[in-house]
Amino acid sequence: MSLSFVTGGTIIAGFGSDVGRRYKTIINPDPSRKPTKIHSTVEWDPKGILGPAEGGHIARLEFKKRFEKDADAREAFNKQVREEKERRRFLRESRVVPDTMAGLVEYFLDSEAREIEVEISRLRPRLTKEFFDHLQLELSQLKFAVSRTQEMEDRVIELEAMQKVLLEGTEAYDRMEADLVLAKQRLKKILSSNDRKSTMLEMVEHNELSRSVLSLLDENIAGALRSGQKEAADFMEEVRSAMLKYITA
Repeated sequence: MSLSFVTGGTIIAGFGSDVGRRYKTIINPDPSRKPTKIHSTVEWDPKGILGPAEGGHIARLEFKKRFEKDADAREAFNKQVREEKERRRFLRESRVVPDTMAGLVEYFLDSEAREIEVEISRLRPRLTKEFFDHLQLELSQLKFAVSRTQEMEDRVIELEAMQKVLLEGTEAYDRMEADLVLAKQRLKKILSSNDRKSTMLEMVEHNELSRSVLSLLDENIAGALRSGQKEAADFMEEVRSAMLKYITA
C-alpha cells in the first residue's frame, strides 16, 4: 500500500492566526492618523445576503440562527466565501515579488493583513537576517533624522508594526515547520510498524503521540479520499481510531 505524506494543511494552517489580526490592530494605533497602506477590512457578509451586519453577541446569535435555518442564504453565503477565496488566490498569484530588500519591504506593507500568514509562508526564505537588518537600518535612519516630518513619523509606525509581525510570524512558522517534520517522522513510524499498538504505547511513554500527529493523519485520510484511494483511507481510519485511545496532548 502506497501512502503519501502531506506537508501542509492542518498543522501549518493558522500558524500565526493572531499575526494578521495583530498586524491590523497595531499598524495604525492612532485613528486620527491617515490610513496606512495595509488593506485589512473584513466583512462578515459583504453582499448583505443575510441582512445588514450588526455588532454584539445577540446580533451574532441572530446571524447564526438565520444562517442555519435559511438553506438558500447558507448556500449563497458559502458561494460568496468560495468566490472571496478565489479572488484572494488570484490577487496573490498576480502579485510580483520584488528582487530587492527595499522592494520586499514595500511588498509586505502593501499586503492585506489576512494575507500576511500566507506571504510569510511562501516568502520565508527571503525573510533573512539581512532583510531584518535592512529594515532596522531604515527605522534607525528615520528615528534619528535631524528633521522629522509627519510622513516620516507615519513611516516609523508602519515599519515597526511590520517588523514586529514579521518577526513573530517567522518564529511561529519555523516552530510549526519543526513540528511538522517530527509529526511526519512519528506518523511514518506508526504506519510502517508491524505492531502498531506497542509502537503507540512506546511513543506515549516518550510523549511523542500528539494532536499534531493526528492532524497530519487526518490530512492524509482526506487526501486519500480525494484521490479515490479508499483502501488506504480505510486503513488510516483504523489507525486513527487506535491512536485516539492514546492521544495525550
